[in-house]
Amino acid sequence: MVAAAGARRAGWSVPAIGLVTLRPAPGASAAGLARRLRADPRVARVQAEHRARIRFEPDDPALSTPETANGTAPGTAVEWWAARSAFPAAWDVTTGLGATVAVIDTGAETTHPELADRVAGTQSFDRDGPATSDPVGHGTHVSSLACGAGNNGIGLAGAGLRCKLLVIRSDFSDSSVAAAIVWATDHGADAINMSFGTDPGVQPNQAVQYAIAYAYSRNVVLAAAAADDAIEDQGYPASLLQPTGTGSDLSAGRGLSVTAADATDQRASFAGRGSQISLAAYGSYGPRGGGGPRGIFGAFTSSTNQLETGSASVPPRPPCRCRATFGDDARYAYVQGTSMSTPMVAATGALMRHLNPALGVADIVRDIKDTARRPPGSGWNADLGWGILDAGAALARARDTDRTAPASKVRIPRRPRSRRVTLRWKGSDVGPPGVARSGVARYELWRSRGGGPYRRVVVTRRTTRTLPVTGGRLYRFYTVATDAAGNREAKPARPDVSVRLKRLA
Repeated sequence: MVAAAGARRAGWSVPAIGLVTLRPAPGASAAGLARRLRADPRVARVQAEHRARIRFEPDDPALSTPETANGTAPGTAVEWWAARSAFPAAWDVTTGLGATVAVIDTGAETTHPELADRVAGTQSFDRDGPATSDPVGHGTHVSSLACGAGNNGIGLAGAGLRCKLLVIRSDFSDSSVAAAIVWATDHGADAINMSFGTDPGVQPNQAVQYAIAYAYSRNVVLAAAAADDAIEDQGYPASLLQPTGTGSDLSAGRGLSVTAADATDQRASFAGRGSQISLAAYGSYGPRGGGGPRGIFGAFTSSTNQLETGSASVPPRPPCRCRATFGDDARYAYVQGTSMSTPMVAATGALMRHLNPALGVADIVRDIKDTARRPPGSGWNADLGWGILDAGAALARARDTDRTAPASKVRIPRRPRSRRVTLRWKGSDVGPPGVARSGVARYELWRSRGGGPYRRVVVTRRTTRTLPVTGGRLYRFYTVATDAAGNREAKPARPDVSVRLKRLA
């Protein structure tokens, strides 16, 4: 049976249950082997073999410790949003090791145990201080939600679990923001988080537009917070990532404008809405005064910061009363806002880009929106955009999407001694580790005669071809493979084979 199918033994066979495990011959496709086996009356069933992986369960206590705030639903963990957004399923696909999120914010207290070993680089575009200090407290909290140290036995797990951070402090002027976006792009960011925005009605600055275009053209995922008011003009940069009127178009925009949902899966009462919204992520447990925790749990600075003292700026900001002690450590806080939603989305984008580098930023943005959780059969709406972030579904989409072209090469087994030449070729469907490969579906054989242009000889599933040749003439050959996902190998810079047969008398 194996010989008839043109297969090779593989894996494990179990005679007691009639199991035989096979793989295709070199260069052949799994789909072709399956067809031949199904046509054999001796075969009862043909199924693809899968490989399981060990379930990964981070040991950060906030993921499992019950939330004790009055009015919290029974069974709710302190870090309840992680399970609701399917981050454990995402972490089963990738732990985020090697991914990088740039956080443009008020700096971060980089000595915090959630951040200390997560920082890949720092830069300040604020003359009032370095990126490694955070007088406001906002940047430390946001950074921890993106890449807080996961699986370290303390505190919380950031959405990106083991991702690295580029901590960038900004004064939020247009020039500072533009400089920060470009710096993050040039220093290896997979995604950039921007939990800030201008007042509504402000005309976007061209420099910020240029910086966003710069990052987008270099395949960086951009996420920006929608307004912390129930308004339809989100200000920029959110309105530059998802311009007015484009929210309902899955393919529109240069990034993701993120509003906030609460634990009831509704738009948070304070959060932006309308046609500039891409999707939502959790930014609040519930309405203020409605019971439950006061916001999303995250890291906080060791000393008193501006969120705690409040601000007399316009509009005035009252003291947040948000600091919390967790595990005898008072460097945590519950803060709510679209600022908290956005790093969850940015980290998801970074994990997708790092897992499958062949995905373009447009693919990632579309897939995050398309996999968002919403009622079956429903589409975009003005409150939640395309729905609430489902990190597990987004990472599964990235894992299962083959965007990498296969590779092939033709050879001549032995020097031709007649007027015919037999060519054989091999192909493989390469791809990033952990990403699905669809398998080589067909080959094109290309030939040049006498230094002339290359012409396609055949398109075939086979891996051999015999062709007539003329003595004294130079022949060049190469193959181009296409996989089952439609990815086509590029034409090689040089032919795989060059051959000249001696003139025959």
